[in-house]
Amino acid sequence: MQKIKKVPQRKCIACQDRDSKKELVRIVKTKDGEIFLDLTGKANGRGAYICKSSECLKKAIKTKALNKAFKIEVSDEVYEKLLAELETYEK
Repeated sequence: MQKIKKVPQRKCIACQDRDSKKELVRIVKTKDGEIFLDLTGKANGRGAYICKSSECLKKAIKTKALNKAFKIEVSDEVYEKLLAELETYEK
């Protein structure tokens, strides 16, 4: 009997949709407080997941979802950097 491998599920912090880990983009906050997109999904630090669309990231920015996920104040520059990174990744 073959064992069925469970696909890890994650929830988008903006739209609350659940999807497989591979379908979402991970945003990481390191111990140093650096926040960036983790396209490998393996970087050290606290992770929050978001859909691969700039609409979801804009929604997260509006609701300050990353502030809640990382329990810190996330600056507008960081949000803009993430948005720029995601838009280049989308293309």
